[in-house]
Amino acid sequence: QVQLVESGGGLVQAGESLRLSCAASGNIFSITTMGWYRQAPGKQLELVAIDISGGGTNYADSVKDRFTISRDNAQKSVYLQMNSLRPEDTAVYYCRVRGRLRTRLDDFISWGQGTQVTVSS
Repeated sequence: QVQLVESGGGLVQAGESLRLSCAASGNIFSITTMGWYRQAPGKQLELVAIDISGGGTNYADSVKDRFTISRDNAQKSVYLQMNSLRPEDTAVYYCRVRGRLRTRLDDFISWGQGTQVTVSS
């Protein structure tokens, strides 16, 4: 009932920047959290950044001061500005949105399809 569409991944060199976007659509009444996770080859899924309605933002220590999460509530979108990219940032990035559906105000959690970010040294 909720669809997420991600865009913005790609191949860049170390030190360059990328901006990821994720747009939510569907039977959405409200959104509470919007976040980005990533999974590198052979590693577990990890939280990169999260934006909590009324609760601020949190970042993984490895991306603090380099990545910035932002959201546009009107567009039901979340963005991840990634600066000073490093080879260790190479991963598939997923957006995750949590909120409530219009139908009975049921809670939902939806994931994007993932977008590849590759940083060469």
